Amino acid sequence: MAANNNPTVRRRRLGAELRRFRQASGLKSTEVAERLMVSQPKISHLENGRRAINPRDVRDLCGIYGVADQQVIDSLMEMARESGEQGWWNVYGDLPHGVYIGLETDAASIHTYEPLVVPGLLQAPAYAQAVIEETIPLLTVEQAAVRLKVRLRRQHRIYDPACSLRLWVVLDESALRRVVGSPDVMREQLEHLNALSGEPHITVQVLPYAVGAHPGLSGQFSILRFADSREAGVVYLEQFTSDLYLEKPFDVQRYSMMYDHLQAQALDPDRSRRFITDLIKSHIDAGRP
Repeated sequence: MAANNNPTVRRRRLGAELRRFRQASGLKSTEVAERLMVSQPKISHLENGRRAINPRDVRDLCGIYGVADQQVIDSLMEMARESGEQGWWNVYGDLPHGVYIGLETDAASIHTYEPLVVPGLLQAPAYAQAVIEETIPLLTVEQAAVRLKVRLRRQHRIYDPACSLRLWVVLDESALRRVVGSPDVMREQLEHLNALSGEPHITVQVLPYAVGAHPGLSGQFSILRFADSREAGVVYLEQFTSDLYLEKPFDVQRYSMMYDHLQAQALDPDRSRRFITDLIKSHIDAGRP
């Protein structure tokens, strides 16, 4: 298998290996932190791939865990060196959701529920620009331009046949009715959404108002899974100033069950396309003088 050049993913894989060795040694993360004279959160962040780790820390951790195979230690130390490299998104500066972009870049599948806006991977350029400018009012013109470039660059994954991303999207009806930018921008976005939903690797379902209360009322979430990972996946919750990542199997399972219910309550893909087509007509009428 070819080496993965995504530093975020390399950190996650390295962290998973270190966690596996710690668990095999019978040590708790608090005990490891005490031996290294660091905080317990640092150990958790290293194991979850939240921060880079240097080769010396890897060597010290292997010593604590009783890893005797020098070949294994050398391999992990090399992963640590490589994890300090930068991904494509780093050239755009300090982005607020850089960790997520790294995970999204390598995900084999993404299941996402959006109650308010069309998700970034499926946004048309004018719609994306309007979302960025109208939801983050403190951004300068230059900062907004950078955000737009990054968002459109992320979309390369769904257009590149070499990147086998499987994308499922459940959209609340309100995300389709809310006029972002203008009726013309909204019409273009809905047409773009319908076109993408016809691709074999993209599924779009609409959750209509008529469903009433449903498991997604608590807000947006995404479930990312990776082709060569033994982990259950990662649940991503986007917030205005920070992100939340849930990786415990129990949490991933609960959100997966929620998503199953949302898919079952939503319109099927064909009925969803017809629903969006009818909304396109309403936005055309709204844009007429």
